[in-house]
Amino acid sequence: MDQLNRVDVDSFKAQQKTPIVLVLDNVRSMHNVGSAFRTADGFAIEKIVLCGITATPPHREIEKTALGATQSVEWVHVKDNTEAVKLLKQEGYKVYAVEQAEGAIFLNDFTALPNEKIALVFGNEVHGVDEEVMSLVNGCIEIPQFGTKHSFNVSVTIGIVLWDIVRKTRF
Repeated sequence: MDQLNRVDVDSFKAQQKTPIVLVLDNVRSMHNVGSAFRTADGFAIEKIVLCGITATPPHREIEKTALGATQSVEWVHVKDNTEAVKLLKQEGYKVYAVEQAEGAIFLNDFTALPNEKIALVFGNEVHGVDEEVMSLVNGCIEIPQFGTKHSFNVSVTIGIVLWDIVRKTRF
């Protein structure tokens, strides 16, 4: 870790975070949940909100992909996904669903201001972001795609979206 110039967990918890919150809306795969934690750690985001059926740490299947990131990244479980979104909006976050929907803005066209508080909602692997949640968000972001499949895996989507927003706001 020294050679990679990485901080320890205590230093990570104390460092300034990227003002992004991930909201996992009924994500069913524990491997996807673990991957979200690991990616959140990599980009030093503020926290993860786990909603509905989304599994919570500690769990062996989450740790397979999280590799300890459940210890470094702050997280909370909120059973009701709409309540989670309402709370984030009250806390000053702009909430965006990451979904293929009418009126969505392509990720390459999405801009966030540096230090703007953003919450990104990622939905269930089969059904996507809940319709009630979609009615509450400030907007929707879509990743342009050119292949035969209709979507990316949620963990891949999290990585793509976080990297693009972090790249645009920090560099």
